[in-house]
Amino acid sequence: MNYYTSIICLSLMALAVLCILVRENGRIPKENKRLLYLTNLLIALSAMAEWTGLQLDGVESLSAWPLRIAKCADYILTPMAGGALVRQMNLRNRWYRMLISVLTANAVFQIVCCFTGWMVRIDAHNHYSHGPLYGIYICAYLVVIALLIIEFILYGKEFRRQNRVSLYAIMIFIIAGIAAQELLGSEHRTSYMALTLGSALLFIHYSEFYQMSSDDRLREQEIQISTDALTGMLNRYAYVKTLECYNAADRFPENLAAFSIDINGLKSINDEFGHAVGDELICGAAMCINKVFEGTARCFRTGGDEFVVFARLDRTQADAALARLAEESEHWSGNVIKHLRLAAGYALAIDHAGISAEKLVIAADRAMYAEKERYYRESSENRRSYAPGSGKTESAEQTC
Repeated sequence: MNYYTSIICLSLMALAVLCILVRENGRIPKENKRLLYLTNLLIALSAMAEWTGLQLDGVESLSAWPLRIAKCADYILTPMAGGALVRQMNLRNRWYRMLISVLTANAVFQIVCCFTGWMVRIDAHNHYSHGPLYGIYICAYLVVIALLIIEFILYGKEFRRQNRVSLYAIMIFIIAGIAAQELLGSEHRTSYMALTLGSALLFIHYSEFYQMSSDDRLREQEIQISTDALTGMLNRYAYVKTLECYNAADRFPENLAAFSIDINGLKSINDEFGHAVGDELICGAAMCINKVFEGTARCFRTGGDEFVVFARLDRTQADAALARLAEESEHWSGNVIKHLRLAAGYALAIDHAGISAEKLVIAADRAMYAEKERYYRESSENRRSYAPGSGKTESAEQTC
């Protein structure tokens, strides 16, 4: 066994192992797996065609036709192996259509040349040499490489910036291996080694990208699961998960504050004006809460007009947050209802040592309901009716 034969054998073994890795990867869709198999198969067949042509060169006991067929297959399959790498990228554009046209035209041309001797000349001793139209094949091969570069660049735009460098490095590696064989002479058989290693590196790159894409999809799904559709705030599912995290910890942060916030008079507004107007109030409350606690807390709509906020605040900062909430709600005005009236209260973890997160929220609820009772008592407003002409603009008051 000569050196080149051993390299071809190792390349074929590497492609077989790569196919096993593709089969075992459960994250890759079946269609994409078929593309990876096709790429590896074409690389293997083109390598075998070139190796067969070299083995048959100068074997006088055989007719010229086995050598002629082997070289024809070599010149058809070698550009196709590069084209398979492009197909693996799953792109559908004009450059891909041009590549298919070039590969198809080259295949037809090589089959014709197999019978005419235009591409390969074989002498009486069964040695082959390039025919008069070999330059056409070289031009087609260069076009395939140029299209390969273009498609790599376009494919790279789908990735994050930090993932493009490795992709372009793989492209350079493959082209360098092909160029070394074409420019340095027939003794430098590096083309299929480069294609094999390039296919393996692309598989690694693809697997990493697919994992990142899967992680991104999972994060998006988690956001959708955790987001309230009406207000865009975190929903009750996220609230329960947060409670579980706090309860799993050894203790709360000493500066943890739980806020409970409620809309005054929402039921009467829903009864009198409909739920669309009530939803506008709920969205207005969410907007005010987000403005006050933006970037410093986790804000939840736990159901109906009920909101809970967890923030890292001391007593002075919590009082200031209630004051800001009162100011924001006072300036809010809807299309139908011009007044947003919130009841809000908070509880500090430092004042309730040793209790669960749920009980901390219950303590905040008590403070909120005390504020709600004070509001209805001082405003003399009937909880079950709403007077839009009253001209009142009540909002949250400090409660602790």
